Amino acid sequence: MTNETCERLYNAYYMRVFSYVMTLAGDRHAAEEITQEAFFRAFSKKSSFRNESDEVTWLCAIAKNCFVDETRRRNKIAPIPEDLPAAGKSIEQQVTDKDFSFRIHTALHTLDEPYREVFELRVFGELSFLQIGTIFGKTETWARVTYHRAKLKLSERMEVHE
Repeated sequence: MTNETCERLYNAYYMRVFSYVMTLAGDRHAAEEITQEAFFRAFSKKSSFRNESDEVTWLCAIAKNCFVDETRRRNKIAPIPEDLPAAGKSIEQQVTDKDFSFRIHTALHTLDEPYREVFELRVFGELSFLQIGTIFGKTETWARVTYHRAKLKLSERMEVHE
């Protein structure tokens, strides 16, 4: 892989990989670090891309592995700190946003796998159904059906929590 190819991949897919990692990490700083590590691993192990999937799918798979590695490392060192309050918002907005966000994430957390991960990849990671299916080693139709079922289950759980 040439430097030009690496630069093209980085420029083309950085935001998509970062968005996916943000859904996993939930912390901007950690997501930036993990995304950088994912690109580093991808470019330093050039022979691992076998053209069996899209480039972005390959990069997201590497990013997921980086996230798992980082989570294991952090859990051995120290617990992850609580979120800091968002700057520029009123107290009322912060409370409302946090409450609603918490309700969504609580409901999302109760979803079984693979529903939760498929939903996160589609909504937060903005991946196509084909890419999601490829990550799981399944078909595009499987990804569509799983996402639809995840939405239904999430809607049911949100109604219960209201």
